Amino acid sequence: MATRGEREDHERAAAGMDFDSPVREKVSELGSKLAEEGPGAVFEEVEKLLPDALRDQIKEFPIVAVLFGLGVGIWLGMKKGDEVIAAGTSMASAAAMANVHKAMERFGAEEA
Repeated sequence: MATRGEREDHERAAAGMDFDSPVREKVSELGSKLAEEGPGAVFEEVEKLLPDALRDQIKEFPIVAVLFGLGVGIWLGMKKGDEVIAAGTSMASAAAMANVHKAMERFGAEEA
């Protein structure tokens, strides 16, 4: 029996191959929604994850929520800046490629 190395496990997980079927479908759905709607889709998914009690606190104290978000953003920028930039670049290129694909389909359909 052949064993997989740690690198292969990491690559399989990154490719979504180690997820169960419902999770894989949800990730695929989020990816296509992100390509179609842009970064706003991520904000909608994060909003769905927040409990109602936390949503009420955010509505009641919006300045505290903004300051907390700013603090988390600065912390992420200082500690995980390279990863955040890589993720943003990946999202931007995925959205650009989706738009190029749509344009190619549109122009290809007109010629045929």
